[in-house]
Amino acid sequence: MSPAPLIEVRGLGKTFAVRDGLRTRALHALTDVTFEVHRGEAVALVGESGSGKSTAARVIARLLPASSGELRFDGADVLARRRVPLSFRARVQLIFQDPFASLNPVHTIGYHLERPLLRHGKARGRAAVAARVHELLDSVGLAPAAELARKHPHQLSGGQRQRVAIARALAVAPDVILADEPTSMLDASIRVGVLNLLRDLKEQRGIALLLITHDLASARYLADRTVVMYAGHVVEVGPSALVMAAPLHPYTRLLISAVPDARGSFATPLAARGGAPRLIDPPPGCPFAARCPEVHDRCRRELPALRPVSVSRLARCHLHQPAALSAAS
Repeated sequence: MSPAPLIEVRGLGKTFAVRDGLRTRALHALTDVTFEVHRGEAVALVGESGSGKSTAARVIARLLPASSGELRFDGADVLARRRVPLSFRARVQLIFQDPFASLNPVHTIGYHLERPLLRHGKARGRAAVAARVHELLDSVGLAPAAELARKHPHQLSGGQRQRVAIARALAVAPDVILADEPTSMLDASIRVGVLNLLRDLKEQRGIALLLITHDLASARYLADRTVVMYAGHVVEVGPSALVMAAPLHPYTRLLISAVPDARGSFATPLAARGGAPRLIDPPPGCPFAARCPEVHDRCRRELPALRPVSVSRLARCHLHQPAALSAAS
């Protein structure tokens, strides 16, 4: 891992204007999101649906404009330029959740891989382009490459289509791959194959991965670090093994308690109060306060900062703020 992060997200915010009768109100999809990704590192963004994971990925990929905050890529401020340069598109690639919807059904697999090669000047001449297409298919475990290149997306399985999507991302030699729920549409039996492929890309090519997932098992299996999001906020950051084994934030503990135990344990999941968080006109204080089993008055008044709890871990929780820690000691 290099000392300087490849992606730096600092205080990132994203709001959407929504109509409420005659009024237009702001939906706070992201609030003060901060984390980083290093070269050759896999980082997982985890959280329930609506927590802001996919929105964060789309802002980082410059598919959505940021409302506030800072986004630096390889040391450069990428939000300073309104027009996204082609070089950035090549270095940051996005793999979508649904491998069938992300491939045009009227075109062959070969066509899908030829387009980025030609658009970014990665190969020239019919023979060179065809050879590179076959190399890309081979690199993601799809063989025979020449036969598969002539097929259409509907002629492939879900796992094969997702491998094609990965090959298309690799065509432009990216530094970062943003994988948005890359295995959620796949059968459990073939998910591990796609995860192993992503891990090999990270280890063998030094590609940084940002894995967006609600599957904690996938996050622990693939990611070096995990970033937990709730209601558009980052609430915990740390090495994946430590986050899963000893979560700091009550929301993280709630998430982990809801995962079925493969050993057949029937331990009662932690109980949460209330329902979905308010993203329009959110109340003051911690966004998890209405549901937190450990809430106290300060949680309802003050939004805790995302602070270091140890050398490698951060948490946005008053239970781990300096005042609480000094009182406990």
